[in-house]
Amino acid sequence: MMIKLLAISLGGMIGALLRYGVGGLTHRFTSGDFPYGTMLVNLTGCLVIGLLWGLFERSNFPSALRLFLFIGVLGSYTTFSSFGLETFTLFRDGEVRLGLYNILITNTLGLLLVFAGYFAVRWFLGLAK
Repeated sequence: MMIKLLAISLGGMIGALLRYGVGGLTHRFTSGDFPYGTMLVNLTGCLVIGLLWGLFERSNFPSALRLFLFIGVLGSYTTFSSFGLETFTLFRDGEVRLGLYNILITNTLGLLLVFAGYFAVRWFLGLAK
């Protein structure tokens, strides 16, 4: 159990640093008008998780390596890649309706909850106008 936690923790540290580096580097070369860094992180994370899943799905890699890469590195780099892989798996397994639900609920409800959280704290702190 300790090896698994260590693998996830080390991977998480690497993923967070990669996210910070890619986001910062992208920001240096683009305007601040659009979240290019976040988009690049999400898209590259999706590509990498797809490549790794294709490699690992039929191979016998140690579970600590899987945890390090999938939960640690990529989980910290971007959770959007996990969302993409899970949605892909639903579609691949013929669960089209569940895949569509996952897309619709995660994106719509996620955005609504960002708004709700923002306005709730503004109201609670008396900052609502």
